[in-house]
Amino acid sequence: MIDPVSAYAAATTAYKGVKMLLQAGRDIEDVSKQLGSWYGAVADITRAESQRKNTTWLEKKQHGEASIEQEAMDITIRAKKLKEFEYEIRVMLDYRFGLGTYEGMLDMRRKIRKEREETVYRAMEAKRQMANNLAITGLALGIVVMLGGGLYLIALAL
Repeated sequence: MIDPVSAYAAATTAYKGVKMLLQAGRDIEDVSKQLGSWYGAVADITRAESQRKNTTWLEKKQHGEASIEQEAMDITIRAKKLKEFEYEIRVMLDYRFGLGTYEGMLDMRRKIRKEREETVYRAMEAKRQMANNLAITGLALGIVVMLGGGLYLIALAL
């Protein structure tokens, strides 16, 4: 499961990098690499939020239940801050490289999102499901062994 706090920290770092590059008047090639990091981190945050809604049995047991109010506040603040960062990036890009630059970057964002969903996220989801299935299988096997042992002991006593 993706850690939303780490993904948000990566997004903040990428935002600061984009801002620094744009203020220094760097070429679009330099900025696009940093924007790729930004959009990747934003996609990770979005994915973490969807995973939070669909936690597996094993994740619930490992992490417990966090404070609902704290979790709601964190999600709301992160979403507002990301919107603010995105607006500032849009203004800086259009100012530095001309109107329409941001729209071009959105196309790049869609492409990155599609590539990530096809590769990285599918692998992560498969890993999550495998861990969950192994935990359930181990638990079921333990129950069967205990029942079998109990029946064996009962048979010995008779």
